[in-house]
Amino acid sequence: MQKKAYEVDTWLARPDPAVAIVLLYGPDRGLVAERARTFAGKTGLALDDPFSVVRLDAAEIDREESRLIDEARTVSMFSDRRLLWVRNAGAQKRLADDIKLLTAEPPRDAIILIEAGELKKGTGLRAVVEGARSAIALPCYADEDRDIATVIDEELGKAGMTMTLEARQALRRNLGGDRLASRGEIEKIVLYAHGSSEITLDDIAALTGDVSGQSLDDAVDALLEGRIGAFDTIFTRCCQNGTGQAYQALAAALRQFQALHAMRGTVETGRQNPAGAVATQRPPVFFARRKLVEKAVEHWNSGALERALNRLQTAILQTRRRPELAIAVARQALLGLAVESARLNRR
Repeated sequence: MQKKAYEVDTWLARPDPAVAIVLLYGPDRGLVAERARTFAGKTGLALDDPFSVVRLDAAEIDREESRLIDEARTVSMFSDRRLLWVRNAGAQKRLADDIKLLTAEPPRDAIILIEAGELKKGTGLRAVVEGARSAIALPCYADEDRDIATVIDEELGKAGMTMTLEARQALRRNLGGDRLASRGEIEKIVLYAHGSSEITLDDIAALTGDVSGQSLDDAVDALLEGRIGAFDTIFTRCCQNGTGQAYQALAAALRQFQALHAMRGTVETGRQNPAGAVATQRPPVFFARRKLVEKAVEHWNSGALERALNRLQTAILQTRRRPELAIAVARQALLGLAVESARLNRR
């Protein structure tokens, strides 16, 4: 079975008890992880109990034949059910084969929860889960404006705070690339404004600096054009106001590459040429950038774009875990993409 992206939260609020295998996948790894925790909490199992929850990496399953099958068939001695929580799934063939066997004969005493990155429709693990009655595939895509507004409202509600309209608009421009990163940014602002009942534009500016969104757009444009020196100069200037700008640059690049991936998909399926894909993009591409974006859609194929998205998502997670290295991590990831753009543009 499968759900549309807008149906996922509704399903997670009341999971179907007949579903034994849950696959959460998509380019927004933070959203995948957050929703996985939500589902795990709904099982009622003690998530810190190693007898009830078995955490596995997809690479382990790929190396060890029948590992997942054996775990799924093991009868729990200390609880009615067990949760098998698999992370970092992707194109592993053994994992897909094991899940296919388990969908044919669903485990009675285990629930299998899988976190995966972007998966192509009709292939591998995603195809197996979508074709099974005992399993469900739940897509997780980058937050839209309404999703970002919901996350902001949730964090403000927990803190008992409000936010001015100007502050909300300024904050939303810098969110959306990764759900956990977005939530972390909001939590940081709430903590900064602790003691006040309302978050203002000054609070946002104090944490995000005074570098305009246009500067970040300039950095992304230089990256896409393969202007390595120009990108490094703009990025360095952006980061003079703090490490927060490094995350924002990554988030801006992530949003751009997600858009490129969607547009390139229409080109590779023969539905549109690059100019047509850019012309029909929503929200529309600013007219002054259309030629630049058209060239990027033409030169970057889906495989290269998927690798770029993985690089950006990994860098975003690293900046959250090691904020003191945020600038270095972001610079390395973005410079790598600028070099790749330069190489593709020379073809």
